[in-house]
Amino acid sequence: MQLGFTPAEERFRSEAAGWLEAQLSGPFRDLRGESTFSAHLERRLEWERALGAARYGCIGWPAAYGGRDATLAEQVIFAEEYARAGAPWRIGHMGVELAGPTILAFGTDAQKARFLPPIARGEEFWCQGYSEPNAGSDLANVRTRAVLSGQGAQRRWVIDGQKIWTSLAQFADWCFMLVRTEEGSRGHKGLSYLLVPMRQPGVTVRPIRQMTGEAEFNETYFTGAVTDADHVVGAPGDGWRIAMGTLAFERGVSTLGQQMGFRNELDAIIAAARANGMVGDPLIRQRLAHAHIGLKLMRYSALRMLSSAQAGRLSNEAYTYKIFWASWRKKLGELAVDVLGPAAEVAAPTYEWELLPRLFLGSRADTIYGGTNQIQRNIIAERALGLPKEPRGS
Repeated sequence: MQLGFTPAEERFRSEAAGWLEAQLSGPFRDLRGESTFSAHLERRLEWERALGAARYGCIGWPAAYGGRDATLAEQVIFAEEYARAGAPWRIGHMGVELAGPTILAFGTDAQKARFLPPIARGEEFWCQGYSEPNAGSDLANVRTRAVLSGQGAQRRWVIDGQKIWTSLAQFADWCFMLVRTEEGSRGHKGLSYLLVPMRQPGVTVRPIRQMTGEAEFNETYFTGAVTDADHVVGAPGDGWRIAMGTLAFERGVSTLGQQMGFRNELDAIIAAARANGMVGDPLIRQRLAHAHIGLKLMRYSALRMLSSAQAGRLSNEAYTYKIFWASWRKKLGELAVDVLGPAAEVAAPTYEWELLPRLFLGSRADTIYGGTNQIQRNIIAERALGLPKEPRGS
């Protein structure tokens, strides 16, 4: 595992850091340090378009689709510098990090030409249609159905069902969905991976207000919604394999940027502890040290698993990543409020929280969404270690 970077890669770091600094000290200075998921939406969309115009939006993609053909090392560098600069959380994350790489790896040439350039330019945005009310961590239990209807050029998938916890669906243009397309199928079989337009009469989005005050998540209903017959990634019935490919990308390069965001949160906690004297508490100092060690372990683990994730498959190391970071960050949120003391319990009159209380509130969900810790342990046991599967009812 190579932990250093070449002189050419460091020159790229300087170039990227310079561009980010110029933008975040100039036209987008109001977005610097913005840590919410969806506040200041219009400005965040402008930021995505600025990234696209500079070809920084999807640097690892081929130049033909709006990227820079960046090497893996350059992608890691940009993710780190992006977070280091205090740039805002990417509104286009679902398209840039999940839908786009999945289409690149498994999509047809026509799908790549249609969907990738608008993502790279910051013009079309995506959400993920995986979880359902009865299929959260147990993703293979999805019941949303799609059937082919019509003839010739009018052939369409007709979709009926409900998705939940659909991140940022309220402004997404497209949704990549896991749906059941084979009548009577169960489990991993009979699933397909569809690309579905969100702005149509058959789609209803209802925001879910969270205790952080935001409405990042949504309930999404599909009632006779349609998408073209050729908007299936891979073959019909091959959806589980494609969905696992998406999961591999989710645990790819973006993990390094995520960890830089965690670094910023930890630094904010340390600054608060120094400001109010809590840094003198030996137990607080010990917890800060444990948090620092955990962050380093995440970085080295992420660097080790990146090469296999880029190929669209999960290494055994990648199976452990979600449970590790989620458990670590939940403890980080608890550390944040213990450092702040009573000040952590006070929000602005408009119910707006500062960074550290919002970290605590938001991190409560980390061990639940994307597969609970209990499900993650089963996944590690069965898929990474090859242990016997847990007995399941008929």
